[in-house]
Amino acid sequence: MIIAFYGRQFAPEYLKNIQDMVTDLEVITEKFLIHEKLFSFLTENIKFNKPVEIFSSHNNLNKDIFCLISIGGDGTLLDTLSLIRDSGIPVLGINTGRLGFLSAVSAHDVSQATACLINRKFRIDSRSLIHVNSPKEIFDGFAYALNELTIMKRDTSSMITIKTSINDKHLNTYWADGLIVATPTGSTGYSLSCGGPIISPESQNFIITPIASHNLTVRPIVIPDDTAIKLTIEGRNKDYLLVLDSRSIALNESFTFEVKKADFAFNLIYPESTDFYQTIRNKLTWGLDKRN
Repeated sequence: MIIAFYGRQFAPEYLKNIQDMVTDLEVITEKFLIHEKLFSFLTENIKFNKPVEIFSSHNNLNKDIFCLISIGGDGTLLDTLSLIRDSGIPVLGINTGRLGFLSAVSAHDVSQATACLINRKFRIDSRSLIHVNSPKEIFDGFAYALNELTIMKRDTSSMITIKTSINDKHLNTYWADGLIVATPTGSTGYSLSCGGPIISPESQNFIITPIASHNLTVRPIVIPDDTAIKLTIEGRNKDYLLVLDSRSIALNESFTFEVKKADFAFNLIYPESTDFYQTIRNKLTWGLDKRN
C-alpha cells in the first residue's frame, strides 16, 4: 500500500501530530510519496521509517495509491485536483489552515482520522466537478474545478456583460462584476458570499450566481447538473479573469465556452462520524440562535 502527501509548510505546533500520523500509518503502508514542494520540509522535520519518494505531477500517481493526504487549508486541498485528475485516488484533508471546511479533520484530531484509515472506518464522498469546454486550450488542458468557475472583471474596470444559455435556451444576459457557476461543494464558498444557497453535496445541481449584479431583480438560480451552460462575454469591456477554483487566466477578447458536469468525480475521505449538516453549523455558525 502506498500513501501520498501533498501540502504546504505548517506551524511547528502541528509537527508532533503529523509525526504521530506518519508513525501510525507505517503499519499499513510500504512507502510514502511526498510532493516536491513539501518534501524538504517534511523529511527535515518528520522521521520516516518506511521508504520515501518524491512526486511532482499527476504522471507520478497511479490508481494503486491508497489515498493522498492534503496538509493545509481548503485551498491546498483544491490544488490536489490537478494531481488526482481522473485517477479516482481519494483525498483526506488535514486542516492546518483557518476555516477548513473541505479539510474537515483538524490537525489536533489527526489520530482519529489515522485510526479510521487503518481500520477502514471511513466513507468516501464522491463530489461532482465542473468542466469547461472552450475553442482553445486553457488551464494547460485541464479545465476542471471542484468548487466553481468564476468570470470576473479585472481591477477597477467597468462591469462585464455575460450572455448565458441553458441547453441552448437563453437564460439571461448578466450585467455585473462577474458570474459564478458553482457545484454543490462550491455552494459554501464564493457563491454563498454572493447570496447563493447552500446545497448538500449529494445534490445533482449547479448554482449560477451573479457578482454585484447591476439589475436588482437578478438572483442566483439552481439548475440540474446534466445541463450544458453556454457563456459568452459581450459588451465593450472585454478585460476579465476566468477562474477555476484557485487557478486563473486573464483574457481580453470575446470568448464563448461551455460549462458541463465532468465525466469523473473527486473523492473525499471523511471519518464515518463526520456529518455535513454538523459541519455547516460548526464551521459557518449556520442557524446559530441562542434559543437553540
